[in-house]
Amino acid sequence: MITTVPAPSRVHAAELFRLGSVGLRTRRLRASLSGLGVAIGIAAMVAVLGVSSSSSANLLAQLDQLGTNLLTVTPGNTFLGESATLPHEAPATIGRLDSVQGVSSTASIANVTVRRTDQVPVSNTNGIILRWADLSLLATLQGSVYRGQWLNPASERFPAVVLGWVTAQRLGIVDLDQPTQVDVGGRWYTVVGLLRSMPLAPEIDRSALIGLPVAQSDSPDTVYVRADPNHVLPTLNVLPAAANPEHPEQVNVSRPSDALAARAAAQGTFTSLFLGLGAVALLVGGVGIANVMVISVLERRSEIGLRRALGATRLLVGVQFLSESLLLSLLGGAGGVALGAAATWVYAQVNALPAVVPAVAVGGGLGAALVVGAIAGLYPANRAARLSPTEALRTV
Repeated sequence: MITTVPAPSRVHAAELFRLGSVGLRTRRLRASLSGLGVAIGIAAMVAVLGVSSSSSANLLAQLDQLGTNLLTVTPGNTFLGESATLPHEAPATIGRLDSVQGVSSTASIANVTVRRTDQVPVSNTNGIILRWADLSLLATLQGSVYRGQWLNPASERFPAVVLGWVTAQRLGIVDLDQPTQVDVGGRWYTVVGLLRSMPLAPEIDRSALIGLPVAQSDSPDTVYVRADPNHVLPTLNVLPAAANPEHPEQVNVSRPSDALAARAAAQGTFTSLFLGLGAVALLVGGVGIANVMVISVLERRSEIGLRRALGATRLLVGVQFLSESLLLSLLGGAGGVALGAAATWVYAQVNALPAVVPAVAVGGGLGAALVVGAIAGLYPANRAARLSPTEALRTV
């Protein structure tokens, strides 16, 4: 009597996909809960990268708009460690440099409070600083007026004040439809303008600005310099000597745009932290998939034995369960990418930022999901492949 041994079965990719989805289709709730862990991890990673990229894109847009050629000159310290001062002629000498396109100065006025009314306690300053400013300040900073107008040759000689963005918010002044006054050192000043936010000069945002003549002071503590974009670094190097020829070592020069770049770098640090948390969630999701796949192998021993008896090789059985793990993880990863992109879009809309989801976040999310699925499915697939037909069929 001749016994015929069944030839090993051959399964195409489409058939393998169908076989891999059997466990998912027959145990939908279990598969959904397992894929949820992967989805949460991928969503967290995509959202973190998306939010970080959106914020960075906004910072870069601000830099492109405001330019990186604004320099700030401030007094440093003397040899004995005391606070130095800038000469009153510093703006004029700086303005003579060929590479300087614009220069303006300002200084804070000590011991003067700005209050909404004279009924507010003098000690309640709200962090508002009173400054005098020359008429070229707004042009040098490339700022703009939100309401009203900037100081002019007439208003700078009278009790008129322009409020920075933060100052206006803290004083509760949002428009100038009606004549508005504030108490400045016990004297009423008319608010003639409200400024938009100036990212490169945050100190102006927190200030109330009056004209130089009415302030009766001419010694600046800050000089803003708009340099030729092609000669920013050379200008930065010569500014200390131009501002204070006798003591250039007592002058500090900075570029405010560097602060925005540093802020973007700081966001990168937090991005790494949150990516780590997302990776932990992804790892937990992978453990969940591995657990589900092990249970699936135990529950489907009879199926495995029957397939082996009909000619399925160990490799084919192992690939079937591995493909099921990969498919489950990939579906969770796709859901996580969609969820993370949606979270990024909502965040961008709420904060008026450009919504940016990097391609590396999408590709990396799906790739990470596949890697987790492969690792999580290796042991269950190997366990299924090692079952002998006779041992597996005992459970039938």
